[in-house]
Amino acid sequence: MYTGLAIAAFFGMVAVSAQVCGAGNKAALVERLLEAKTASGKTFDDIAAAIGVTNAYAAQLFVNQAQLKPGTAEKLKAIVPALSDVDIKTMQAIPMRSFDPLIMQEPLIYRLVEAMQHYGLGIKHLINEKFGDGILSAIDIYVSLDHIKGTLGENRVVVTLNGKFLPHVEQLSANNTASVGQR
Repeated sequence: MYTGLAIAAFFGMVAVSAQVCGAGNKAALVERLLEAKTASGKTFDDIAAAIGVTNAYAAQLFVNQAQLKPGTAEKLKAIVPALSDVDIKTMQAIPMRSFDPLIMQEPLIYRLVEAMQHYGLGIKHLINEKFGDGILSAIDIYVSLDHIKGTLGENRVVVTLNGKFLPHVEQLSANNTASVGQR
């Protein structure tokens, strides 16, 4: 049971976190990161190849949706030299991963969601048929995007979601380590 003081302390931490990682601060950071990328003349593919990550992960770094690991920071600074040391350090902090509902007004994002809405149930059945009852991890996932030519010479986008399968488990009370008396 949480006391009023514990709840107040929790919401106090949330308020501090919101101030540190507020939307305005994040937007300003993302703007600086993207400006540095533009100044480098490098594409996300170039950056990804230089630092050893997928192109989607490289893009996520520049919109502060992924954490820059210390071993990668030096390589990133080398290929995007306009990144400030302060911004590199900020990118190494655990980011406030967030979702802005206004992003759904961006046509490309809307169409990606529409594709998942349209194909989602079929994909769910395919995953369950091939793996059993479970889900595709959105955390342990590799995402990449490629450009190919179709059979008629048209430009085509290939989005690959390479995620870990997480099976649903039968919740046996004997396995519940959080049960009273098992702590």
